[in-house]
Amino acid sequence: MNDLTAAANLASAAGHSHPAEGVAHATTSNASAAPMTVAEVEALFALPLMDLLHRAHTTHRAHFDANEVQRSALLSVKTGGCGENCGYCSQSAHHEGEKPRESLLSVEQVVAAATAAKEQGASRFCMGAAWRGPKDSDLVKVAEMVSAVKALGLETCVTLGMLKDGQAEALKDAGLDYYNHNLDTSAEHYTNIVTTHKQTDRVETLGRVRGAGLKVCSGGIVGMGESRRDRAALIAQLAAMEPPPESVPINHLTPIPGTPLENAPPLDPFEFVRTIAAARIAMPKSFVRLSAGRQNMSEELQAMCFFAGANSIFYGENLLTTENADAERDQALFAKLGLRAI
Repeated sequence: MNDLTAAANLASAAGHSHPAEGVAHATTSNASAAPMTVAEVEALFALPLMDLLHRAHTTHRAHFDANEVQRSALLSVKTGGCGENCGYCSQSAHHEGEKPRESLLSVEQVVAAATAAKEQGASRFCMGAAWRGPKDSDLVKVAEMVSAVKALGLETCVTLGMLKDGQAEALKDAGLDYYNHNLDTSAEHYTNIVTTHKQTDRVETLGRVRGAGLKVCSGGIVGMGESRRDRAALIAQLAAMEPPPESVPINHLTPIPGTPLENAPPLDPFEFVRTIAAARIAMPKSFVRLSAGRQNMSEELQAMCFFAGANSIFYGENLLTTENADAERDQALFAKLGLRAI
């Protein structure tokens, strides 16, 4: 099925003769409809940008206040020394550009960072550790961090790699709200990015997370040499989860010297906006987050992304081992656009 055929089929299913109106109806009036196929998501990408933005914004307003943006802070609680060879990551022990290794932070250090994040306006605090997966002894320490951050009145999120049976439940008991584990890219493109594990390993961890009653944070990274079809396939795969992730981070690759993707060309800004819009339409009830790469985006590009349905950002100067947009810059942008933090 080609792009135009898929768009026409959507229009026909909605009872409209105009493809633009058909897609809008199919994606905004029936949140319980079957997940979009890869071809249907590709058809969204292929639409004229103004039509796509209209549909995405209409979908967004049907489920959210379009002037509210959730703000999360992210802290690396254990840096470097990861045994995985993800091509984008400077924490991999396989790459020349590996960041200096740092041991697990203390609970006191994490609480201090979380307190500062809350004072700056963050409502969720995410903690990341560079592991293939946590040892049970490490999980005990992370659970203490989660409980301490939760006591501050913040939502809690961790990203620790792949989980074993029982570990998600232990985190749930500690007060964890969200577990982040990105699918990164399409299943077809995945082996071009990492070979030390399979994407199905990540899917299994997400199943354990959902089974423990935790909320899922899962998205991907664009600008890693993938095709438009790969981006569509990633969105379709996320949307097909039962239920879709509550939080969907869309990262733009930040090329890091010494990693295999250090020379990856940036994705066209309008293609990035299309990715945000397609994610919003395919997952109308999920928070769609502007994640890594935002420090290189103009205010105009960020505004387009918010209009396209992005309603969450990482807030603060650092994201694990990469820079992020300055907090004061974000506050000024929110004021210009009339956005409210939640």
